[in-house]
Amino acid sequence: MASNMDREIILADFQACTGIENIDEAITLLEQNNWDLVAAINGVIPQENGILQSEYGGETIPGPAFDPASHSAPAPAPSSSSAFRPVLPSRQIVERQPRMLDFRVEYRDRNVDVVLEDSCTVGEIKQILENELQIPMSKMLLKGWKTGDVEDSTVLKSLHLPKNNSLYVLTPDLPPPSSSTHAGALQESLNQNFMLIITHREVQREYNLNFSGSSTIQEVKRNVYDLTSIPVRHQLWEGWPPSATDDSICLAESGLSYPCHRLTVGRRPSPAQTREQSEEQSTDVHMVSDSDGDDFEDASEFGVDDGEVFGMASSALRKSPMMPENAENEGDALLQFTAEFSSRYGDCHPVFFIGSLEAAFQEAFYVKARDRKLLAIYLHHDESVLTNVFCSQMLCAESIVSYLSQNFITWAWDLTKDANRARFLTMCNRHFGSVVAQTIRTQKTDQFPLFLIIMGKRSSNEVLNVIQGNTTVDELMMRLMAAMEIFSAQQQEDIKDEDEREARENVKREQDEAYRLSLEADRAKREAHEREMAEQFRLEQIRKEQEEEREAIRLSLEQALPPEPKDENAEPVSKLRIRTPSGEFLERRFLASNKLQIVFDFVASKGFPWDEFKLLSTFPRRDVTQLDPNKSLLEVKLFPQETLFLEAKE
Repeated sequence: MASNMDREIILADFQACTGIENIDEAITLLEQNNWDLVAAINGVIPQENGILQSEYGGETIPGPAFDPASHSAPAPAPSSSSAFRPVLPSRQIVERQPRMLDFRVEYRDRNVDVVLEDSCTVGEIKQILENELQIPMSKMLLKGWKTGDVEDSTVLKSLHLPKNNSLYVLTPDLPPPSSSTHAGALQESLNQNFMLIITHREVQREYNLNFSGSSTIQEVKRNVYDLTSIPVRHQLWEGWPPSATDDSICLAESGLSYPCHRLTVGRRPSPAQTREQSEEQSTDVHMVSDSDGDDFEDASEFGVDDGEVFGMASSALRKSPMMPENAENEGDALLQFTAEFSSRYGDCHPVFFIGSLEAAFQEAFYVKARDRKLLAIYLHHDESVLTNVFCSQMLCAESIVSYLSQNFITWAWDLTKDANRARFLTMCNRHFGSVVAQTIRTQKTDQFPLFLIIMGKRSSNEVLNVIQGNTTVDELMMRLMAAMEIFSAQQQEDIKDEDEREARENVKREQDEAYRLSLEADRAKREAHEREMAEQFRLEQIRKEQEEEREAIRLSLEQALPPEPKDENAEPVSKLRIRTPSGEFLERRFLASNKLQIVFDFVASKGFPWDEFKLLSTFPRRDVTQLDPNKSLLEVKLFPQETLFLEAKE
């Protein structure tokens, strides 16, 4: 925490940078940022003068500096990166350490106190609440943020929160407790939509805005800020119910009349404005005290009113608006915009991308580096006196149309209707940051139309330039070409990185493919070897089975042979001598009355089956196996003795 001496120094620096002379207001702004000088200045400077800065990557967005009091062409932006940064005193600003933030979170009838460093994220708060409330993070909606809904990855430090904060948890996907009738009614109210009829007191204009019951009063006030350019801290309201004492409560609990409720909003005058009011009335010059933090906002608001006077007659003559109000689909809105633009200014105009802004990003940025393009966002406003000249003479010039079609993806939006304006500011805040959205918000009506030149980067989208409607064809072309030079340099680096990455991936793919082929070859060899071994095993099994079968047959034949007769026998005996293929001789006596089959069985019992071998006689040479096996040896003339030899059949 800064000491009293440090606070005096910070207060003096803050007033010197912002020009806020009201000490009470300056102290209030510093206390809101925990006396962080840089955070307090960044919170005030964009609102006061519409300076265009980049919130991503710590880089400054080059672009024109707009003079709220002049409609002339903006002076060229300095090349220095500090061209759009607030000039700080020469004192050294010490980087502050992370500070502790206190959150009091309300869920139904429970309150949970959470203390975290501002370097933590919103998701870490949800993790703590998940353990305390036993509610899954995916079913949890954390409401009450001063800046509207935030992502789980949002760092608390980037929200510039005060030390003490009040939040509440909604669980629309979870049924309410059956024992509580009030909780069930509240859950039903959260799912209802409230129509708020808000009257802007200064300009006497009504806004019909739809909000869900889960929206907070703070979200309503921030949406009104988008429409009226009155900061939340300077809004003076009438019509809120007595129970709506806290901006963090939701509309369902605020006591609003359902389905419609009327409210009135105006600008809260500062003490300095009250003191100088008499001087403003006597001089007939629109002046705002330096002590009021909204000097440029008032000038911008005055410019909007002035533009409305000039634009009423021209807009009344038009048959239909450029874009429907509250269109559900952005693509359908762009179709009507293109058709109406063609009917007013002819067919020679840029080809407007039909689709959402996210789809335009995909088409322009998220392709191969060689195919990427810049994104040109054309912001139309029917009530601007420059619109017809800009569209007919510059935007529809053949040179501009050709250059845009070759190098840009062109997306368009119409800010004439308040709902469409608020919708685009929400998109702008989400994709480019609040500073760019604030810059567009503070533009006067007669400074439209605007051309935003967007370049996609690795981590974010960068606004290269903002081109106002008070320009010429040559100046417009020069700015487009200057943006292309910046983009081409970045594109060449991206192409180089992409080629190197693809080369590395190709080498890796080739290595992976070679490794895969090697594995497949090894697997094929292993499978072939296994098949060969299996085939050998199968053949060996078959051979063994055949040998066992042959041995069994041989043994059965050997056992079935009649006994060999002796030399001295009453019956005639025939003595046969059989020569085997190996040169050995088999000798045995048989009865002359034995059948020839018994000889075949004897030979087979010795391992020479008659279906594989043939038995031949010498004189005369004949194939004995061709004779009738049922004839006796005597009948086939193998008596009294005979020499035979075995020969394998072919």
